[in-house]
Amino acid sequence: MKKLFLASSFADVAPLLGEFEQNLKGKTVTFIPTASLVEKVVFYVNSGKKALEKLGLVVDELDISQASADEIAAKLKTNDVIYVSGGNTFFLLQELKRTGADQIIFDEVNAGKLYIGESAGAIVTSANIEYVTTMDDVSKAPLLNDFNALNLVPFYIVPHYMNFPFKKIAHKIVETYSS
Repeated sequence: MKKLFLASSFADVAPLLGEFEQNLKGKTVTFIPTASLVEKVVFYVNSGKKALEKLGLVVDELDISQASADEIAAKLKTNDVIYVSGGNTFFLLQELKRTGADQIIFDEVNAGKLYIGESAGAIVTSANIEYVTTMDDVSKAPLLNDFNALNLVPFYIVPHYMNFPFKKIAHKIVETYSS
């Protein structure tokens, strides 16, 4: 059974994770901040880490854009939880595909490993991310050849709906793609 906890802002809903998944204390989470590397505003990365630590999780950071294939595979397969932070969805998907982390995450989640996705980390669980081209800058992922994503959920996530500064963009995405 797949276990996914998807949010716009993890720090704001972190206490709910304990209701969703018990016995988190002492477990190790692979924390992937890669999507934030091409962004100017990144406060949510530290907020997410602190929220995980407050829940008793041990954070093991993994920047997939810099790590070796062996390190990526080892951490994703060995650690108890996978956490993918927010930032640029297209850059994140590019790096997931380029490194092969996408397939490892797909396999691990389908085998029952808990996946926590925040913003871009939630969006990439959809089948395809083309619908967020108005929310994120595609040019930050020059090596991305297609928008096919992890395909872990049968719906399309629109984070930050009704929240500044994405309120208008998110509303337009929902309006355009709701059917």
